[in-house]
Amino acid sequence: MKSSEIIKEIRSYLNLSQRELAEVLGVSFATVNRWERGRCEPSQIAVNAIKNLCANSEIDFSQFEGNHIIRTNEIVTLYHGSKSGIHGAIAPISRERCDFGKGFYMGTDRTQPLTLICNFPDARIYTLSVNLSELKILNVEVGLDWALLVAYNRGKMESVKHSTIYNRFANLSKDCDMIIGYIANDRMFVVLDRFFNGEITDIALVHSLSALKLGKQYVALTEKACEKIEILDEQALTDHDRNKLKQESEANRSKGVAMADEICRKYRRDGRFFDEILKAGE
Repeated sequence: MKSSEIIKEIRSYLNLSQRELAEVLGVSFATVNRWERGRCEPSQIAVNAIKNLCANSEIDFSQFEGNHIIRTNEIVTLYHGSKSGIHGAIAPISRERCDFGKGFYMGTDRTQPLTLICNFPDARIYTLSVNLSELKILNVEVGLDWALLVAYNRGKMESVKHSTIYNRFANLSKDCDMIIGYIANDRMFVVLDRFFNGEITDIALVHSLSALKLGKQYVALTEKACEKIEILDEQALTDHDRNKLKQESEANRSKGVAMADEICRKYRRDGRFFDEILKAGE
């Protein structure tokens, strides 16, 4: 049976609409619709969420086993910002506590890496061509599991180290060359920290994520992935560029936080807090 048919049967058994299933799984309605139409396959995080839902409802989900890696022949154009320029071969050598762990980070939106490097006088912005063929790729949907993967990589799960939930996210990208997922950009740092600190619930967080429409980042985790990256263009930033970007970044951040604050107030009584989720996953 095809995965699209299995998802339809699961949803029918649970008596949920596509929109209701999307809310339960922390993905968009359009994503569930594409799954059921056979337009795309669910990512590992989505598969895990469906498996957990099935386990609670006594549904056999064995036919989905192994569906955690996608393969593609796509060549994409991405952007990378560097504080002092790239010297030598591209390598997965970012700091440890990044969103998806240690790797080489690239974004689909040129503005995003620019806002991260605009305070550095020797900053460079790179346009890259990336060949995704023959790579094992984990595609992460935006939602609660995305936030928990970021939490793991930022060291926010150390209090439950070696628990079921900790091990799940520790092993999620174990065999992958690259992760594709949404960016926890400057508009989301405040909202994510509020979630990690127990100030807002997972429901408020997921609705904030959906409203802010984050861009995607591609993270090369292995040397194999880095070897498929080619630099097409390198540009230095002028003082005028940096000042303009600082102003734009602050304006976007303020607008995003204000939007998230409104959403968080609306859903402040719905959902679970971060520590409750960790405790339930022990």
